[in-house]
Amino acid sequence: MITDPATPDSPPYLVPHTREPIRLLYQDNDLLIVEKPTLLLSVPGRHPLNRDSLMTRLMPRFPDVAAVHRLDLDTSGLMVVPTRRSALSALGRLFQERRVEKEYLAVVWGVLAHDSGTIDLPIIADWHRRPLQKICHDTGKSAITRYTVLKRGTDRTLLRLNPVTGRSHQLRIHCREIGHPILGCDLYAHADALAAAPRLLLHATRLAFPHPTLGHRLAAVSPAPFGV
Repeated sequence: MITDPATPDSPPYLVPHTREPIRLLYQDNDLLIVEKPTLLLSVPGRHPLNRDSLMTRLMPRFPDVAAVHRLDLDTSGLMVVPTRRSALSALGRLFQERRVEKEYLAVVWGVLAHDSGTIDLPIIADWHRRPLQKICHDTGKSAITRYTVLKRGTDRTLLRLNPVTGRSHQLRIHCREIGHPILGCDLYAHADALAAAPRLLLHATRLAFPHPTLGHRLAAVSPAPFGV
């Protein structure tokens, strides 16, 4: 549900609460690598009833956690979470310098003709329809996604997506723009693609980066909870 921000009487969007737990895959003195379930916010929402999030669930055990990147509410998968301020700054630099490798799996509508490709379409916030984003070649920020076909079905395709940039909703809108929206996407998919899956079929399956203080390379993999 999308409410009109220009209408003060619009009801707030209340996030459905998931009971699925967070999986802790790695822990050291500087950071955690966790697996976020679908239908869990990365950070608390503005409305008091939307406080449940990855951060608030981690805080009782790790009081100094902070968000250095986010996954959409509907997207599941891997996140790195710094547990102290120095790690937050160092990880922030790694993301800014594009030294964090991110890989997603997605099931999209239709059968792609090409085995791989690059989507280079600039993105800007659609202010009149927030939280939607849109393609804008005049003032949009650079947004680049590489894709590889992993498996083709009769009416859908499993893709590996590697975002070079990290714009909001980048993978969702880029897939839509090439005519293959992600199944179960309530923001950018047409009605048939939305109805084709019980959830957004987008999962952050791999993260790799140099440890922000120790220097060695960290890599984590999380299998997608769906297939073609």
